[in-house]
Amino acid sequence: MNITHAQVSPLLELQGLEVAYGGIRAVRRIDLHVNPGERVCLIGANGAGKSTTLRAICGLAPVAGGQIRYDGRPITGRPVHERVRDGLVMVPEGRGIFGQLTIEENLAMGGYTRRDAAQVRRDTERVFTLFPRLAERRRQAAGTLSGGEQQMVAMGRAMIARPRLLLLDEPSMGLAPLMVEKVFEVVRAIADEGVTLLLIEQNARLALEHSDRGYVMESGELTLTGPAHELLDNPKVKAAYLGEAEADAAGG
Repeated sequence: MNITHAQVSPLLELQGLEVAYGGIRAVRRIDLHVNPGERVCLIGANGAGKSTTLRAICGLAPVAGGQIRYDGRPITGRPVHERVRDGLVMVPEGRGIFGQLTIEENLAMGGYTRRDAAQVRRDTERVFTLFPRLAERRRQAAGTLSGGEQQMVAMGRAMIARPRLLLLDEPSMGLAPLMVEKVFEVVRAIADEGVTLLLIEQNARLALEHSDRGYVMESGELTLTGPAHELLDNPKVKAAYLGEAEADAAGG
């Protein structure tokens, strides 16, 4: 789905967002929007401020300036659990699962803001349908799973929270190629159901191929934005993030 900013009000909008740690500005006055139903990616080198931006959106990083708007309302000072209850959900970098709890118990944590227990159970079974490997091991401690299986748990937990906007922070990190393919197969399925996505992914090509639009972040600032297919063809993006050295001469 490719919706332009002129057609509809953004589901998420950052206006002059700044994030600081100990006086150091990790994110500097960025403007970013995600429209309902869009798949948007944020790419850049390690340390560019991508994960910090997602953490600020979720309420996990200190906002030093600017505003975050979700569904047309400012949410900059709202507690994390209220954002989750309103459908703003993140799959964090490193998965963030509870290693001592079983797979089922980890998934149940995704529904902690919900009151519709019967539907939560149905949603849990749907996760097990998407990830049969988890169904086979539902009573196994999550900490004993492989990295790919733990990523499945983290994504399943987020799905049970019924996201309207799903933030994905490096979902392919440390995974084998076949597992990356499975994870992005599920990402596509989630998007096809109408869930809006904001994706951070170290593999810039993978991110852009699964997105409608993209932003490029460098040293805490946004330096490029545009349709994903245009960024894939941009000589500077090719040279810096896609491993195509020959583009350097073409792009200057």
